[in-house]
Amino acid sequence: MKKDISIPVVKDVYIAIVKEWNKDFTSHDWLVYLINDSLDPLESVMIMSRGKHKDGRKTSTFRHAFKLVAAKSAIKVELIMEEVFAFENEFVLTYFIGPILYDHVYTAAAFSISEESLKTLPVMDQEGVLLK
Repeated sequence: MKKDISIPVVKDVYIAIVKEWNKDFTSHDWLVYLINDSLDPLESVMIMSRGKHKDGRKTSTFRHAFKLVAAKSAIKVELIMEEVFAFENEFVLTYFIGPILYDHVYTAAAFSISEESLKTLPVMDQEGVLLK
């Protein structure tokens, strides 16, 4: 029955927004990363991202898939434009560790992504905005 269903808790896996120098375009770009700070590799990873504004506007929905994200590593997911920082941005993550399916929704509130919000990120030798 319902009480017999166990929903696994996502631990040590994060979404981070990082500002990096893009040498091709000679500009600073904001990028979304998936950080796996656990001791287990993540398999069959799927990430869906979307944003919505309080006035009803929405961003496009993006979907990304990765076969494997190694333990104690980070992988670049997508570019995020500063114009959508005024939106509530949502990242839906689904992955397997062995036969167990994990699912978690990370949300960046409107205006929460900024240089003032940067902090040291796990695994990566960079600063960024960490979504838990």
